[in-house]
Amino acid sequence: MATFSLYVSNLIPHPRSSSASSNPNSPANLNSINAKIGRRRSSRRTSGFAVLSAHSNPRIVKSNRRSRYGQVLSPYDTEDNAENEDGDWFFDIMSIQAEDSETEESDADRKKFKSQKGNDTIQGNRRQLGEDQSMRSVKSEGSFKFSKRDLDVKTGKNAIGSSYHTFNKSEDYDSLEMDGRGKLKARKSTKNKYCRLSEEIDLDEKWFPLLDYLSTFGLKESHFIQMYERHMPSLHINASSAQERLEYLSSIGVKHRDIKRIILRQPQILEYTVENNLKSHVAFLLDLGIPESRIGHVIAAAPSLFSYSVENSLKPTVRYLIEEVGIMKNDLGKVVQLSPQILVQRIDISWNARYSFLSRELGAPRDSIVKMVTKHPQLLHYSIEDGLLPRINFLRSIGMRNSDILKVLKNLTQVLSLSLEDNLKPKYMYLVNELRNEVQSLTKYPMYLSLSLDQRIRPRHRFLVSLKKAPKGPFPLSSFVPTDECFCQQWAGTSLDSYLAFRQRLLLKDFAKKYEKQR
Repeated sequence: MATFSLYVSNLIPHPRSSSASSNPNSPANLNSINAKIGRRRSSRRTSGFAVLSAHSNPRIVKSNRRSRYGQVLSPYDTEDNAENEDGDWFFDIMSIQAEDSETEESDADRKKFKSQKGNDTIQGNRRQLGEDQSMRSVKSEGSFKFSKRDLDVKTGKNAIGSSYHTFNKSEDYDSLEMDGRGKLKARKSTKNKYCRLSEEIDLDEKWFPLLDYLSTFGLKESHFIQMYERHMPSLHINASSAQERLEYLSSIGVKHRDIKRIILRQPQILEYTVENNLKSHVAFLLDLGIPESRIGHVIAAAPSLFSYSVENSLKPTVRYLIEEVGIMKNDLGKVVQLSPQILVQRIDISWNARYSFLSRELGAPRDSIVKMVTKHPQLLHYSIEDGLLPRINFLRSIGMRNSDILKVLKNLTQVLSLSLEDNLKPKYMYLVNELRNEVQSLTKYPMYLSLSLDQRIRPRHRFLVSLKKAPKGPFPLSSFVPTDECFCQQWAGTSLDSYLAFRQRLLLKDFAKKYEKQR
């Protein structure tokens, strides 16, 4: 039968001194340690098998023996097996020294402790680990964190080495935390929170308070991933700081439902301090003549303005609008309310391009273009090739001259924002075929193009026809201008309820026809 020996040197000294163990490297001490290690390993391997001889027949033992890493092992002891057990050997030695130091513990108590069931309480584990001096010997800077699953008090196994950096996302249980002084404390686990988020990004538990707070605004894990991809440092903000900033936005009129959209569009806003950034930008908006009641609307529409310097960017843009474009200072507040984005775009490029286009295409004078921008500043955002030119060409195709188009645009610039297929073309066809009007009537009543065909134009026309009060010849477009109540009094001579009931029946009928066509 083959004989195997184990020689250990440079072991951790025993904290207590005695005549028998004053020298930790003495033969007696080494033999004692070797014997204890042997007993421990033999007890751990009872669930597997033991090689009794170097000449044992491997066919009579388990052929599927595997290491804890899943590798198939030889039925014979090898140097590789010894290397695989280095971690256990190290903790064996520490446990042996700890046992030697506990002279007051009787053999009976020790046997009772080893046979203790796996349902020991966390407090019992904490007390036992607190008494384990071997842990104090290996503690380093920082702290060890491990869960109840990682400690097997019953068998004495310790899996700290393999689970120290493990982040289990599927289990939710309390865990134990060892601080730098070797003391344990209970720590509530949050491993089961934000599972999807932890799979997508490198999630830090320090972010959890911020994520919990932002969740109150309706943000979900998919939104946090979007924030991470757009501006990852925004998730590093302290939760209390983020709360202070968002509460300030709420106090100046930003609605709760808009905060979610603001954070997704501009997550950097969580980094902007109240005193040094938010308040100065709000003061700038108030100086433009924007009412306090509209500040929240402006911020929700263009949250990125907080990322621009007031002195170096926003104020120069305002000066350009006044001095170069020609917008009156008293109109600035109205212009910004209509299009807050005008403050954060390259206004010089957008203005020069559209001014040159309208001057060349329609022969529009500068003051007419300035009037158009003042009434509808969104004009500076519209694409020339895909927005302005196709609509101008449509108005030309129905018989309008450049002067007629210019007159329509000066009175109703938002015509340039209407859909050709869903809006302009259907209204024109109804104007000519049902109302029997000429296209020139649009120069007098350009508002007709901005009204809803289904909600206003068709119901009022059909209602007067049903009452036999529709005038002969071209239907007057002026009947579409007043409110529903004024229309009933001035044109129909009926109650408002009668008209609303008629309109509802007409809408249901039209809806049924569209549904039948789609089938």
